[in-house]
Amino acid sequence: MKKVLVIGYVWPEPNSSAAGTHMMSLLKAFKNENWAVEFASPAQKTEHMVNLDDYGISSATIALNCASFDEYVINYAPDIVMFDRFMMEEQFGWRVDKHCPNAVKILDTEDLQCLRNARHEAHKSNRAFNHSDLHSDIAKREIAAILRCDLSLIISSFEMQLLADVFKVDSNLLHHLPFMVDLSSLPEQTKSFEQRQHFMTIGNFRHAPNWDAVLYLQQIWPLIRKQLPQAELHIYGSYPPPKATALNNPKTGFLIKGWATDAYQVMESARVCISPLRFGAGIKGKLLEAMIMQTPSVTTTIGSEGMHHDLPWSGVVENEPQQFADAAVALYQNKSLFTQAQTAGNTILKTHYDKQLLSNDLIIKIQSIKEQFQAHREANFTGQMLKHHTMRSTQYMAQWIEAKNK
Repeated sequence: MKKVLVIGYVWPEPNSSAAGTHMMSLLKAFKNENWAVEFASPAQKTEHMVNLDDYGISSATIALNCASFDEYVINYAPDIVMFDRFMMEEQFGWRVDKHCPNAVKILDTEDLQCLRNARHEAHKSNRAFNHSDLHSDIAKREIAAILRCDLSLIISSFEMQLLADVFKVDSNLLHHLPFMVDLSSLPEQTKSFEQRQHFMTIGNFRHAPNWDAVLYLQQIWPLIRKQLPQAELHIYGSYPPPKATALNNPKTGFLIKGWATDAYQVMESARVCISPLRFGAGIKGKLLEAMIMQTPSVTTTIGSEGMHHDLPWSGVVENEPQQFADAAVALYQNKSLFTQAQTAGNTILKTHYDKQLLSNDLIIKIQSIKEQFQAHREANFTGQMLKHHTMRSTQYMAQWIEAKNK
């Protein structure tokens, strides 16, 4: 039986974020192969974290910059180690290389942090993003982590292209893995056009692109409300800060709802999902949930990026406030447009997000690397070189911090 160790940046919260949902899909895919799976994290446990025991997944708390991890990983002796985001590979990767040199190292990028950060910086400077923005310290760290691993999971087709074109990363080190949707569990029928009312959006308030979208909606919502004076906008998301709840305004129908116990239920109750994202990366869980619940959406180019390839979007993509508002109103009022958007969403799901196909491809890729392990690593000389230097620099830094903390 193969043993998998997943080192998490945070404990999985599938009801709080798309990242949490994606992580649980990966853990379940490994369990379906009858592999032993353990999830370890240095993060604080949270009220919304999933109970991993319910899925037959063991868990452990590990410490940063501490030799206790060495003994832990030696005792667990994993065949596969997956890092949740590049920061975990930086922290624990060299220790895995030292004590479990034959373990396949996988990096789950979630989305490219360097891309998200570069776009955020460009947005704050009120200018267009360009590729030169990617030449940052975060990019150097993240690409180095990708090169040090045997395989990196890339959630967006746009990011796959970016890694190939801008950073010249060998395709053998990358695997495109969008969110995995169990098509057999999709609802056959959801609420009808007539049974639905109001607009909604959802997203973890701690995630900067989501918070920016809420602020941007303060510009867009009055344009919608002017045309639909009885409509309401319901804004859901985990961890709403006081600055978010302060925006709640029943008089204008701008309602901060906060935590949603069942994200699918609130998505299905709405007639239109609106998500005016101005920066970010990866693919957007809220827009995938909208397709699953057959709720048409209006989003931006950033929002739809890498999600539908050349297929029609399940709603409308607009980037300017007035056009965005007009598209939202048209979808809300026109049953024919609403139905067309639902059909488009169903096609996107079946074409690009089939859990069975995606998980099978992932397992085949991992097993292929395991079978040709030495050749796979020898073909990645840059990665071996980076590991050689990182082993020394990171090791000495970690040991210095550990000694300082004693």
